[in-house]
Amino acid sequence: MARNLVLVVAIVATLLHGSAATSHVVGDSTGWTIPSGGASTYTSWASKQTFKQGDTLVFNFANGQHDVAKVTKSAYDACNGTNAITTVTTSPATITLNQTGEHYFICAFTGHCAAGQKLAVNVTKASSPSPAPQPSSSPKAASPTPAPKSSSPAPTPASAPASAPVTYTVGGSSGWIIPTSGGASFYTSWASGKTFKVGDILVFNFAKNQHNVEEVTKNNYDACSTSSPIATYNASPVRVTLNKTGEHYFICGFSGHCAAGQKLAINVTGGTGSTPSSPSPSPSGSETPSPGSSPSNPSSPSPAGSSGGSTSPPPKDSGASSLKAVGFSATLISLVAAAFFC
Repeated sequence: MARNLVLVVAIVATLLHGSAATSHVVGDSTGWTIPSGGASTYTSWASKQTFKQGDTLVFNFANGQHDVAKVTKSAYDACNGTNAITTVTTSPATITLNQTGEHYFICAFTGHCAAGQKLAVNVTKASSPSPAPQPSSSPKAASPTPAPKSSSPAPTPASAPASAPVTYTVGGSSGWIIPTSGGASFYTSWASGKTFKVGDILVFNFAKNQHNVEEVTKNNYDACSTSSPIATYNASPVRVTLNKTGEHYFICGFSGHCAAGQKLAINVTGGTGSTPSSPSPSPSGSETPSPGSSPSNPSSPSPAGSSGGSTSPPPKDSGASSLKAVGFSATLISLVAAAFFC
């Protein structure tokens, strides 16, 4: 019995080691900024880390002074933030490394990447715990009818880590404008290569008092009508959280802008794996959303000055995230049962 219990403890320790994920705070206490030592600062930091599938990167920076753009290798080498894969503008930015291979990140603010604010990481496959060996049974006295051995239930497989919500900058580097060519097809083309899920965020960047964002019904979208919009946002940048599935329609409410092509229609599918947060009340200066709608509260980032601004304190770099509770519990129960019944 004592030998079986020791074996159970050893197996549990193996499971604890194999199912952990790590949260990496980029640059540690330096954070995500223009480094005094150039690009070698983040290259040196990354060389001391081991990035596994399911781990997260946490970027801490001053809102309004930096952002995090995930880009291709060619864009990373050229410090080109145009047509980024994703862009996160609010600190702290937490990005889950869902795929193996190389991942590239830059700050898209002019000159920041060229000054060394860029990071490349290589993600390897997460190690999974070895199959638990069956505990050895003690010799039993011979009997006319041998007692049947109890079978151990198969452990429940652990689920894959949920993907993080994605922030999309509408129109990429062009922003929310009257398209200079292509009319409405400009934003249709921008949206066509993307998969929008519940919890994702749309960011509309535009010149103050020259544009706005109105979420409308399909009929008003087709007719470019600003009558009774679901919600109106006037302060750039506008951040809209996609909190339900189905079609969503947006136009600019300024006269003639929608007809000239400043309109966007997207289809939102199932969630990213985490329940999106409830939207905040409508911003001041905007219309109150009609009942049944849940537009997100757009907010303007508060730039932090070089002397008076401050950022949120970086989270502690935890060595491991929480275990997958279901798979771990089932495995532990089965092993303890096997140890006592054998």
